[in-house]
Amino acid sequence: MKRFSPCAALLAVCTLFPFAANAASVTLIPTAGSFVSSANTTANYGGAGAITVSAAGLPNGEFRSLLKFDLSTAMSSFDSTYGAGQWTVQSISLQLTATPPNNAVFNSPSAAGSLLISWMQNDSWTEGTGTPGSPTTTGITWSTLPSLLSGSDQTLGTLSYNGATSGAFTSSLSLVSGLVGDTTAGQLASMLLVANDSTVSGVFNSRSFGTASSRPMLTITAVPEPGSAVLLFIGGLLTARCLRRSPESERGR
Repeated sequence: MKRFSPCAALLAVCTLFPFAANAASVTLIPTAGSFVSSANTTANYGGAGAITVSAAGLPNGEFRSLLKFDLSTAMSSFDSTYGAGQWTVQSISLQLTATPPNNAVFNSPSAAGSLLISWMQNDSWTEGTGTPGSPTTTGITWSTLPSLLSGSDQTLGTLSYNGATSGAFTSSLSLVSGLVGDTTAGQLASMLLVANDSTVSGVFNSRSFGTASSRPMLTITAVPEPGSAVLLFIGGLLTARCLRRSPESERGR
């Protein structure tokens, strides 16, 4: 009877699951983005080149921002790499790039603090075409935002901002059921950014900023099913056993 060969088993695992150790990532820019202002409750700023978040009580009012991502590209990419539905979301991160508050509508100067990021169940908001110099009344506004919020919205985490007017800031988002569900189904995902303290005030490039690498970016990383961690653990055990078996010991058998 042939003896069990752990080395042969390791080869079989690697052959059957060639992507076990390979994570794949997709980076997306928003399909829509806007900010709203407590000082101009019926004004839309969806056509602005920036989004902004400022705490309540600052001279120019409180600002909140919204971003919307189309996750169908991510789903298609992971399906192509691993097979339809044969993958799991491993991590999701959001990156914002700071810019100076070069319009009188923004609070200035920028101030360090924390931004709270939430997943929104409702994706029906419209970006609009308003700008700081020429706001409109179409699209999302401060006064219409409350109707889009829900008790089913989920907190994704916070983003720490140091008050700089340049540079990228990244937050690793919590893998809440809403965001993961949108990703695996290839649906739209909306996010709301609000002040998480009483001091923060920051302006960030929007999706329409000229340099693509400085726009808001959502990076999604996925791994294949079954869980890569389990396969790597098994592979590690088999590899260790193979390495312990020296050529001399094999010849003596």
